[in-house]
Amino acid sequence: MSCPVGLHDGSQLGDEAGMLYGDYLMLDKILTAQRPLGEHNGAPVHDEHLFIITHQAYELWFKQVIWELDSIRKIFSSIVDESQTLDIVKRLNRVVLILKVLVDQVMILETMTPLDFMEFRNYLRPASGFQSLQFRLLENKLGVTQELRVKYNQNYAKVFDHDKEAIKRIEQSEREASLKDLVQSWLERTPGLEEEGFNFWGKYQKSVEGSLNEEREKANREKVETLRKYKLNELEKRVEVYQSIFRPEIHNALLSRGERRFSHKALQGAIMITFYRDEPRFSQPHQILTLLMDIDSLITKWRYNHMLMVQRMIGSSQLGTGGSSGYHYLRSTLSDRYKVFVDLFNLSTFLVPRAYIPVLDETIKSHLCYWGPMQKIDNGVIEKSRDIKENGKSTLLDSI
Repeated sequence: MSCPVGLHDGSQLGDEAGMLYGDYLMLDKILTAQRPLGEHNGAPVHDEHLFIITHQAYELWFKQVIWELDSIRKIFSSIVDESQTLDIVKRLNRVVLILKVLVDQVMILETMTPLDFMEFRNYLRPASGFQSLQFRLLENKLGVTQELRVKYNQNYAKVFDHDKEAIKRIEQSEREASLKDLVQSWLERTPGLEEEGFNFWGKYQKSVEGSLNEEREKANREKVETLRKYKLNELEKRVEVYQSIFRPEIHNALLSRGERRFSHKALQGAIMITFYRDEPRFSQPHQILTLLMDIDSLITKWRYNHMLMVQRMIGSSQLGTGGSSGYHYLRSTLSDRYKVFVDLFNLSTFLVPRAYIPVLDETIKSHLCYWGPMQKIDNGVIEKSRDIKENGKSTLLDSI
């Protein structure tokens, strides 16, 4: 596209110049897509225009986020080497920046008072943000599952029953491998987890045992009886926490209850990357994990800001325009059940002092750039892997 600056008509452009600014951006459609319905004393309700523009902007940004997520999922679905992790980091960072804009965008809507909103709210029924198809697709592509959703009319897709194409897209997004699925498989292939190789998990378990044993010895040397008992009691609690990752049956129980999301092997990979994030070849994988947490955090912040705005506009008792419980429904979506990468937030629970981190050998460092193929793509659709199995073995903290 030719630069439009300084051009008032197209007379001086050659045939090869391309389209004009307005034509390229299809501004005739975008800028005429606002259709306020409210009326006050024979004139349009002033703030309804802001309400429409803001939500249209949301939908455009949702479309861009989906565009980025689809490209990231495509990269993760095949061999991931170092040159591709840079693209993943760049695009995830772009998603993060977009989400920051969406969080701040709520403040613009808050310049509208509840009384202003009342002037046109009745015209919205039964329209609701719950009917945003793109936001539901975005959630599914990230990895929000039906089992963990707060129930609304039994199934979140019910509001789209009138739209066969929307239902088709929702079903496809549920069938495809989500970003969480793909990241999980990527983490499972972290080099160094193999028992016959570096065996990070075995070394890590010994480090944890050594660290906890040292703390136990210090606690036992405590002369004040009450303080000694307190320290030993706290230590036993920490032992239980570590057992939840070293004993696969405990991890799988937490997984089945939705309290964890990654497989046991993937969690091992995430812990390993976290420990060695200062190593040059672990830097970008660690950035990826950090950006995934940022995405979860920002979506949670957006939900929270949206909830507060709704409470401010309609209070805590009124139903939403789409028939939901309004404020109370939105508040219920703020729990960890909607955090796709909640396991990454909890990694700090399993850290050990730097002195206890197993030393990497050069072979492991050189292998990080090749993490192997993940899943096949059939007809451009990334299908969910149904054969991801946990084949690693973990010893128990029996000596503690």
